[in-house]
Amino acid sequence: MDKALGMQNPMVDNVVLLVSRLLLAGIFVHEGVFLAANFAAASTAMAKVGVPALAVIGTIALQLVASIAIAVGWHARLGAAALGLATAILFHVNFANRNELLHFEKDLAIAGGMFVLMLRGAGDYSVGAFASRRISYDDGWQRLVRAFESGANIRDDAVVSKKAAD
Repeated sequence: MDKALGMQNPMVDNVVLLVSRLLLAGIFVHEGVFLAANFAAASTAMAKVGVPALAVIGTIALQLVASIAIAVGWHARLGAAALGLATAILFHVNFANRNELLHFEKDLAIAGGMFVLMLRGAGDYSVGAFASRRISYDDGWQRLVRAFESGANIRDDAVVSKKAAD
């Protein structure tokens, strides 16, 4: 995005990725929670169109797990791939019904966003980026030891200088 605007700002990229992840994931978290809270009604409605209850459970699990992964940025590429493929091909395939066609087109747009996220990744403002940062406690200790060593060298040099002057 920044390159198109003629500027380079990694913070803007990461903020846009974070907001995009939250927007994409929000619809699936909402729907997954709704289906889980109204499981009896959802499974009855799905059964009328030939979807078994086990598939409803799988759909709820996919929506919740993948969308939460996308929202927090932990294995977001995998979550985006799973939801992108499922969104694009599994639901709203009765194109004779205008409403179904409209939902299918919206699903394709959502899938497009998921595929971009899949290729781009979650960005630096994500659990995955945080987890991949290496925290090296040895560095801190080495710096502390060097500070004491350099202080000792300065003191030793001062003692040697004083003895040489005497």
